[in-house]
Amino acid sequence: MKRLPQLPLLIALCVFAAIGVGIAVFLNGGGGGQTATQPSAVGGPFTMTDDTNGRTVTEADFKGQPFLVFFGYTHCPDVCPTELFQIAQVMKALGPDTKLKTLFVTVDPARDTPKDMKDYVANFDPRIIALSGTEEQTRAMEKAYRVYAKKVPGKNGDYTMDHTAIVYVMDKNGRFVSALDLDRPAKIAAAELEKYL
Repeated sequence: MKRLPQLPLLIALCVFAAIGVGIAVFLNGGGGGQTATQPSAVGGPFTMTDDTNGRTVTEADFKGQPFLVFFGYTHCPDVCPTELFQIAQVMKALGPDTKLKTLFVTVDPARDTPKDMKDYVANFDPRIIALSGTEEQTRAMEKAYRVYAKKVPGKNGDYTMDHTAIVYVMDKNGRFVSALDLDRPAKIAAAELEKYL
């Protein structure tokens, strides 16, 4: 007589499988497999200020070429500078003539002034564009990209921001393609991005 697998193990496997499917559906905007004609559930219209060039921009300004989007803030102690440094290394690996741009969007509009944002991204790569906006504009863009951002109180009135740290790869039509994996050599990540350029 064959022994049946233990019920708790089967339940656990089903739960993990469901979580994996749920994450894929969340990022790609639905089930049934994403095709080039289906709109992504990540990304969409926005109006922000390009602090690097001092002008108002919308999603339409970045269509025509693939681009990256990363949400963070200038007072971030570790994750943001690390991710931006890695993005800069990937852009360097793509070469000086690459048209790929990265949008660094603040999740802390109360503290991140346009000058702060401009000076901050200048430390990494000139092709990284700093975007900031009003509280309403910022929250609307976060919602469009399904970004989580929450203020975490600290000492003496200070605070940090707990936030999503995904690097979004958007195609030339402004549709979400994938999350960029930076936990590998920059040349390999750059080679992946080449297929979108």
